[in-house]
Amino acid sequence: MASAPPSSEAANSSSRRTFTIGTRKSKLALMQTDLVVAALKKSWPEYTFQIHSQETAGDKNTVIALREFTTKNLWTQELEELLMAGDVDLIVHSLKDVPTQLPPSCTLGPMMEREDTRDVLVMKKGLPNMAFSEMPAGSVVGTSSIRRTAQLARRYPHLKVQDVRGNIGTRLAKLDAEDSPFTCIILAAAGLLRLGLEDRISQYLDSKNGGMLYAVGQGALGVEIRKDDKLLRDMLSSIGHHETTMACLAERSLLRTLEGGCSAPLGVETEWVQDSDGSSKLRMRAIVVSVDGRESAEVEVDGSVDTSESAGEFGVTVAKALVEKGAGEILAEIQRKKLTP
Repeated sequence: MASAPPSSEAANSSSRRTFTIGTRKSKLALMQTDLVVAALKKSWPEYTFQIHSQETAGDKNTVIALREFTTKNLWTQELEELLMAGDVDLIVHSLKDVPTQLPPSCTLGPMMEREDTRDVLVMKKGLPNMAFSEMPAGSVVGTSSIRRTAQLARRYPHLKVQDVRGNIGTRLAKLDAEDSPFTCIILAAAGLLRLGLEDRISQYLDSKNGGMLYAVGQGALGVEIRKDDKLLRDMLSSIGHHETTMACLAERSLLRTLEGGCSAPLGVETEWVQDSDGSSKLRMRAIVVSVDGRESAEVEVDGSVDTSESAGEFGVTVAKALVEKGAGEILAEIQRKKLTP
């Protein structure tokens, strides 16, 4: 049975010396948690960190396509319940899996420096390396992401898309199986790099190469804590990376404003650029594509982002620009189709 939620005084007590970190059970999730633990131990050697891992709803059901789920907290709900009950003190997530609306008593702490944000193309073993444009008509691309499916349909209508679920090892095994229908699959670069599987990367994809914008928060780790836990917030601040945190908050604000949630076919690409006056600005490219690839809305906006508030405002600005280009109608049509039996 879950223990009662700790009081604010207990959560911020200077007598706390041991912290329990919640995470999913996959190899990648545990490795990502180890990255956070190592950084915390380096900055806070006087504390002890222990790990609690468990499967979540998204781990248990690897058959249904992600776009068919109506909930957005497939990978977070069970762990958040433990956090709110006081059974764990923080949770390490892949940020792209974290819904933009958190439980009222929870928040994300400052984020560590981001890994490579891009998607990558992974060819089936034994096949020659090819770009999407070079693949024969009817070649099957494996992905369970509506964002990737929509962007593929927009630029490469000669390709077929088939769902592939499971952790990275499972997906690679499905790709390489002798009777596999797949020519290639698309994965996030960050997961392969963190697992030491960079040799499987056939091509990095971005707006200039392959025309694929990535998922909101991709490559970043989200560390969720109780909102009243000042001690942990301060500890995370010491390992946080300002530019990563600001960019990710802006991306999440964009997604939240569009109300698309994790299943929206929204792709983003952010980078820091020098303005003419020498100041640093965040440049965000964003695209919303209909699932069949026939309609799209795309923008590129620069903004001054240096606080959580300005990051949130910038995300809203980009969302409004996308809506002006027709993103609202595209998302509304997707929602209508979801609600139609």
